[in-house]
Parts: sequence; structure tokens; C-alpha cells
Amino acid sequence: MNTIDAIEKRRSVRKFLEKKIPDDVLIKILNAGIEAPSGKNRQPWKYIVITEKTKNTMLQIMETGIRKEKELTAKNKLAVNSSAENTLRVMREAPVTVFVVNSDNDFLLSASVEEKFHEIVNVQSIGASIQNMLLEATELGIGSLWICDIFSAYTGLCEWLNIDTELIAAVSFGYANESPERRPRKTMEDVTEWR
Repeated sequence: MNTIDAIEKRRSVRKFLEKKIPDDVLIKILNAGIEAPSGKNRQPWKYIVITEKTKNTMLQIMETGIRKEKELTAKNKLAVNSSAENTLRVMREAPVTVFVVNSDNDFLLSASVEEKFHEIVNVQSIGASIQNMLLEATELGIGSLWICDIFSAYTGLCEWLNIDTELIAAVSFGYANESPERRPRKTMEDVTEWR
């Protein structure tokens, strides 16, 4: 499979088979992330791989965070974030979830323009790292879902993962139990301005 094939075949998978991913396959996926371009070659990513050994604890932390968010939204008469519950369902099915951390600094504490710029460069680099992992997973026949909806349980996850830097996202991996159709994309004319 060439690069454009992997890009076109990659899908956000939300249903997984109950089948373990071999360690050598996971290592290939993680190595693809490590090969991503990085501003100033800082390579700010750190991957925390959650497998069956610690998966139940992760799920409990997510459930607690979602429950607290529901209580808070009910108290304040706000709409409930149902996508977080769907995220939890996906994480429950996926045999592996990788938390991606910005090991370089903490975005929430950044104050100066220089620190904000530094952080933006790091987040872009981490995004490239995640995309590399998604494409390698596609190449290897592994389904994936890039998850940004972990913030219901952000504090609990950071404490459990023992990180004092920024948790950027999670990616769940597994053998797909669905074949999602290609989602509509904007046209070249919609997104491109030539000057």
C-alpha cells in the first residue's frame, strides 16, 4: 500500500473485534509516530500504552469523569456531552488505547507569546505523530480512532498516568469490526485559495 492508499483507506473505527494486537505490530505503529516531523526537532510526544492489564482502571476513571460531568451539567441545566459516553464505549471495545502526551511543557500554564508559539509548534508536531500512527495502523490492517473527547476525565487520567504535562489525545487501536464508509470531504475549491 502506498501513502495515498493509506490516506484514502484510513477510517475512524468505533467497533473492534475481541482480538489482541501483537506487540510487534504495536511497536511498528509507535515507531511510525516517532518518525513524524517535529518543530525544532523537539519530538515532544510521549506515548502511554494501555493494554488489558490496566484497561479496567482507565475505564473506571473515564466513567467517573463522565458521571461527574453529567452531575455538573444537570445542576447547571446544560446539555449532556453524549459523545464522551460513546468514546467510553469505543475504549471499552478497543484492545489498546494509547495516550499521547506533550512531554515538553504544560499548555495550561503557558503565558507569554513565545511560550504559546512553542506550544502550538509542539501540538502540530504531536498531531503529525498521531497521523503517522493512524496511517501505519491502516497499512497493517489495524483500525483506529483518534480521540480528543477525554476531557471529562482529564484530571483523573493525568493523575493516574502520573503526568504533570499536557495530555493531548488518545488513540484506540484494534482489529475493526466495521467498515465505515468514506465521510464527505470539502472540495478543493472550498478549502483552497490560490494567489
